[in-house]
Amino acid sequence: MSSPYELSDDMPVYVISIAANLSGMHPQTLRGYERVGLVIPRRTAGGGRRYSMRDILALREIQRLSQEEGINLSGIKRILDLERELEHARLVAAELHAEVAQLRAELESTRAVAARLAELRRSRRTPDPAAALVPVRTATRVAFWQTTPSSDDQQDKSE
Repeated sequence: MSSPYELSDDMPVYVISIAANLSGMHPQTLRGYERVGLVIPRRTAGGGRRYSMRDILALREIQRLSQEEGINLSGIKRILDLERELEHARLVAAELHAEVAQLRAELESTRAVAARLAELRRSRRTPDPAAALVPVRTATRVAFWQTTPSSDDQQDKSE
């Protein structure tokens, strides 16, 4: 929130009488729904219930499912639990989708670097592939020194 006066849908601000009025129910009905775990309002330090707008929308949906669809409270609880699980799965899927997109971009970048290295290797036509990774000017001379075996080493090999 950018301002302390802005409220989110999850901000617990409504006392039970206001929440009951906004949801079209009796306060005792809200207490009953809390007992069975359909809606769980947050509590103040003194123990008072505070409902959020999301809680009120859930209460309206509970009322609709009960009155219009004829679903009992345990069925409604199951529906609400499944909807929460679905929302969580959607969030996880969105996070995974973003991670896959990032990994694809990194893979493309790595492939581009590998292609560039392969092109450098081909353009240098160097017999030693490891040497192609080190840029060497054509005017530079490189000498490889190899030690000759000493006479003691030759005797060891012949024995």
